[in-house]
Amino acid sequence: MMSKTIRIGTRDSELALWQAHTVEKQLNDLGYKTEIIAVKSQGDIILDKPLYELGITGIFTKTLDVAMINDQVDIAVHSMKDVPTALPTGIVQSAVLERANTLDILVHKGNLDFLEGNGIIATGSLRRRAQWLHKYPKHTAVDLRGNVNTRMQKLHDNNWDGAVFAAAGLERINLKPATFMDLDWMVPAPAQGAMVVVAMQNDDFCKDAVSELNDIEAEVCTHIERQFLRILEGGCTAPIGALATFTEDTIEFKGVLFSIDGIQKIEVIKSVPLQEWKKLGFYSAQEILNNGGTKLMTEIKNNLKK
Repeated sequence: MMSKTIRIGTRDSELALWQAHTVEKQLNDLGYKTEIIAVKSQGDIILDKPLYELGITGIFTKTLDVAMINDQVDIAVHSMKDVPTALPTGIVQSAVLERANTLDILVHKGNLDFLEGNGIIATGSLRRRAQWLHKYPKHTAVDLRGNVNTRMQKLHDNNWDGAVFAAAGLERINLKPATFMDLDWMVPAPAQGAMVVVAMQNDDFCKDAVSELNDIEAEVCTHIERQFLRILEGGCTAPIGALATFTEDTIEFKGVLFSIDGIQKIEVIKSVPLQEWKKLGFYSAQEILNNGGTKLMTEIKNNLKK
């Protein structure tokens, strides 16, 4: 059965292709035959609207979901933070690869004086924008869309002071410039820095092959973060950050919900024994909802409808 060629679906951006090739190499090293099939996603094509206005969760994953369901590809590789918490019927998570850097970074132009005054920061993420404005209320945030290469070029072409990126994305394709600053105060997107591979539920061959790439620590931590996200969001986009980390026999968790303007912040910090991981995201989200989060989520939903 080793003879089946596993068709790996990916978006055609440089980062997406890097991720697909990484999975391909790992599968090849295990003796599997593979082929990469690249498709353009709507998220890459529609660049003139902010992501949250497009009103589709999973705009970057949708095209590949369709390709899988239509049997054009067997598996798909994603940045896990782009994947909706509810996968389409028939598609299952088969592996979370070992996690890379989880940090957000600020890419700037060599001068950080603006941090003291009035700065202009670019980001297409509600989460990054809210956290930035929470810390720097005098600053202005502008929308920034496109793949990492496009965003880097736009930062270069505009009079912005800086833009926020996921460190992992830039590191993977060697785009991280010398002029960057780690934003260790910013809580990352759930599953940031992790890559996930999905397969069809009824395809045991591919599921078994891909499961060999799974990293258990990354799987557990991203499960907690995405569970937290799912309970809070209920299908709506919101400024939510979450990070779970292992320390020996304990899991540390930090989750945040912000108002769109960054003024309000509701935070939960927990440290639990390793064996309590399965419900950690759920309980942390409940704590936020009971602590003003329910009201804030309603405001966010109404805000985004306008």
